[in-house]
Amino acid sequence: MDRTINREASGDQLARRLPRRYSRLAFQEAVAGWLFASPWIIGFLVFTAVPMLFSLYASFTRYNIIAAPKWIGLRNYETIFFNDNFFWKALENTFWLVGFKVPIVMIVAIAIAMLLNLDLPGERFFRTIIYLPNVLSGVAAVFLWQWILAPDGLLNRGLALVGIDGPAWFVDPAWTKPGLIVMGMWWIGGNVLIYLAGLKGIPSQLYEAAAIDGANWWAKTRHITLPMLSPTIFFQIVTTIIGTFQIFTTVYIIAGSSAGGSGRDVAFGGPGQSLLFYVLYLYNRAFGKVGVGGLQMGYASALAWILFVIILVITLIQLRLAKRWVYYESE
Repeated sequence: MDRTINREASGDQLARRLPRRYSRLAFQEAVAGWLFASPWIIGFLVFTAVPMLFSLYASFTRYNIIAAPKWIGLRNYETIFFNDNFFWKALENTFWLVGFKVPIVMIVAIAIAMLLNLDLPGERFFRTIIYLPNVLSGVAAVFLWQWILAPDGLLNRGLALVGIDGPAWFVDPAWTKPGLIVMGMWWIGGNVLIYLAGLKGIPSQLYEAAAIDGANWWAKTRHITLPMLSPTIFFQIVTTIIGTFQIFTTVYIIAGSSAGGSGRDVAFGGPGQSLLFYVLYLYNRAFGKVGVGGLQMGYASALAWILFVIILVITLIQLRLAKRWVYYESE
């Protein structure tokens, strides 16, 4: 009897100690987790969150970096929307590039990925060759393509061999943006590999069943490949649109070198303002020369938040529309 009572008492004591022990382990694990995550959290707060909040404040001020910000309310936004023709030109050029570049890159990348997915001899070699240009520095690639697309460059010389008079790509305002699309094909390898990974994830049994039912290549592509690849396509559309809205390095270099490289040419988008894209205009408002509208950090901050809202709205619209055409196998 006494032994039974002692066992029950020791069991009660153990039951009281277990929650404390597990709570201590949970606390230690939580502390360790926060310590491991702290470098990213500190970096996010210092280099992302705080600058974003300051830029939001600066967008309502007149701030030239040198002097202290002066609160002016919505005046920057009023000037942008109602008195800044360069803003609307930059927005027009950017939307033009998004509207044409994104579908062209998507179609070409899917076509190349489908070719690489045929498991033909040399697939790994061609996969490496297609991705190799992505390793090259962006600035070096821009200078390379300026040489290729020069009026007497390599591409126009090749077109001349077949009797075609090539355009002055980065000199003629009508051809600067098509030139950017042609140059953008240079970095298509990353898109191709992502689409190829999506194609590799499609079960082969679906194609075998379709073949038994007598489906041809187009029927298989339409009813199997594209629906099963739709999550990858959706991801690529979102990221490519965001990346195209933020285009800067290529147009900064080309706008400066296509018309002599003067500060005014860079600030106002090269020949005929055809290369005046949004981030280039924002950059020159913030860090450009005073004589061409530079060192207006408050104004540039307002431009940055407008771009943020534009990209956010477009992304939310895509997320809403994705429910109608994106197929997830888990659902």
